[in-house]
Amino acid sequence: MSNDQQAITEDQWRRAKLIWDYHQMHHELRPADAAIGLGSHDLGVATHSAELYRAGLFPTLVFTGGNSPTTANVFPRGEAVHFREHAIELGVPAEAILLEPNAANTGQNITLSREVLAAAGIRPATVLLVSKPYMERRSFATARKLWPDVDTRCASEPLEFDDYLKSIGDEKLVLDMLVGDLQRVIEYPKRGFAIAQEVPEDVHAAYESLIRHGFTSRLIS
Repeated sequence: MSNDQQAITEDQWRRAKLIWDYHQMHHELRPADAAIGLGSHDLGVATHSAELYRAGLFPTLVFTGGNSPTTANVFPRGEAVHFREHAIELGVPAEAILLEPNAANTGQNITLSREVLAAAGIRPATVLLVSKPYMERRSFATARKLWPDVDTRCASEPLEFDDYLKSIGDEKLVLDMLVGDLQRVIEYPKRGFAIAQEVPEDVHAAYESLIRHGFTSRLIS
């Protein structure tokens, strides 16, 4: 951990783990008509999408995402472009992948991917959303709001919290993002962006505690 990173206390780790567990939907995976890999800073989304494709869970994979301040340096040509290249390196045929290179938020990930699928003549009844582990619940709530007639399931790399922290290499950033995603789960239904999700009391208390301790860089105003 570099000197400018905040050291995570045992209590903060425990509270973050509560939020981490809440964000994951624990859906039982079954074959889908298509999958959507949601762009982000985490290339593990593309890795896991490729694994699920090779396991025969879907015939068509959309990668969606342009750039954000978090990803512009890592994926200069856009999240979806880099994710597609990575999946091809991992054995997914290029013709199985559709590209959506413009989305700037989760709502656009869903709506623009839907348009890309429709343009390819694909109108799925079932869709698998592949995301970062702590983005499952928000992506599910968004898809249920914007694409309610589709049976949506969620998947992410099956990593333990400790292992994910190590894979990203920046504990403060991950905790900030856990908090930011939970804020969006809470606030976005009021703005019409997502369906409401019940937040257990212990998860909400953990969220408020981490905000008090400064894990706030990903909060929306």
